[in-house]
Amino acid sequence: MQVLVRDNNVDQALRVLKKKMQREGVFREMKARRSYEKPSERRNREAAEAVRRARKLARKQAVREGLLAAPKKKVVERRPSPMSPAGASETKPA
Repeated sequence: MQVLVRDNNVDQALRVLKKKMQREGVFREMKARRSYEKPSERRNREAAEAVRRARKLARKQAVREGLLAAPKKKVVERRPSPMSPAGASETKPA
């Protein structure tokens, strides 16, 4: 895996590297390899993962076909930043 460092910005390159590693599942694999996993436990875990994937796929298919209602979007209430026009008009208590 390779990440380019631009303008000596190592922090940005490190963030990009971590994101790539997260996407590839490197952290999950490292966590799994910390201790020995018995073959029977591995089979059970893989079977459970397969069931989860199948249910997720079936749920998405049902939503697409209109059999299920689409999940509600999470609403994140954001406060205006002090630099924005909306935030600049507010006075801060001293």
